[in-house]
Amino acid sequence: MAEKDTRKVTIAAIADLAGVSVPTVSRVLNGRSDVAVQTRERVEELLTRHGYRRRPSAARTSSGLLDLVFPDLDSPWAVEIIRGVEDVAHAAGIGTVVSAIHRRNASAKQWLDGVRSRATEGVIFVTSMVEPPLQAELRRLNIPVVLVDADGIPQQDAPTVGATNWAGGLAATEYLIRLGHRRIGFITGLPQLMCSRARMDGYRAAMESAGLPVDDGLVYQGDFYHESGFAGGTHLLRLPDPPTAIFASCDQMALGVYEAARQQGLRVGDDVSVVGFDDLPEVRWSSPPMTTVRQPLAEMGMVAARTVLRLARGEHVESPRMELATELVVRDSAAPPRVR
Repeated sequence: MAEKDTRKVTIAAIADLAGVSVPTVSRVLNGRSDVAVQTRERVEELLTRHGYRRRPSAARTSSGLLDLVFPDLDSPWAVEIIRGVEDVAHAAGIGTVVSAIHRRNASAKQWLDGVRSRATEGVIFVTSMVEPPLQAELRRLNIPVVLVDADGIPQQDAPTVGATNWAGGLAATEYLIRLGHRRIGFITGLPQLMCSRARMDGYRAAMESAGLPVDDGLVYQGDFYHESGFAGGTHLLRLPDPPTAIFASCDQMALGVYEAARQQGLRVGDDVSVVGFDDLPEVRWSSPPMTTVRQPLAEMGMVAARTVLRLARGEHVESPRMELATELVVRDSAAPPRVR
């Protein structure tokens, strides 16, 4: 009877008392070394105090899995994040579960059911729009969470990993100004995203610093997809006084501008300059190779994975917000404006 009573103390209860995740308690029970010494001692003390015992056949082992969650998976941008997370996970000897939650309750519930069944080490969300029920359940399970390139102000107390989007927007626009461009079009991302607003603010800051007016007629609302870049490029290049350069706030939209220019008989780099943002692998092979702002996407995934694994081990994370530097990569798609 005594053994039956002691077994009412669950791993989840011990995790809650210790302020750690369920997988962390599992790692302690299984004698794994990847747990901070102080965390291990605290968990072991609680296990002893509450008389937790288990039969070997009923042992719950750590899953050795990370969950990586996107709103969708239809962009090369997502592939780069996955590559970075997978590099760290592979080195740590754990697997990666990649999911897309399309902001539907059924999709989120299905994903959460999977998380419960596989006792994930931690979750990396490539969005900050984590619905309250998900937040509450992940907190209850003591599963650590890290956000990558947060959409807005994070809705939960979790570390975030991003890039210096404002500095990238500034650098791209300043480069075009140094080349001699004065009418510079800009294709934005979705306005509700922090990265979109920061890149737009960088563009405006560069124009204002150079004493150039920000013409709202040269700003086109995009959505980070190729089609909106094509639509924006077509609109801007058909203006009575078109811009001599266009800065698109992602590479996919910049490639759309390439196609818009081609269909109007214009040559990118000669008749119109184009600068993108991301430095996706394919833009090195575009014609011409694209000048762009390198966003360290794979590195962002790596930092997020390392951070969530540290949290899973019960370690402290010094900074709640980590920003990786962007860098202007000059190729052949931008040049001084032609004399008209």
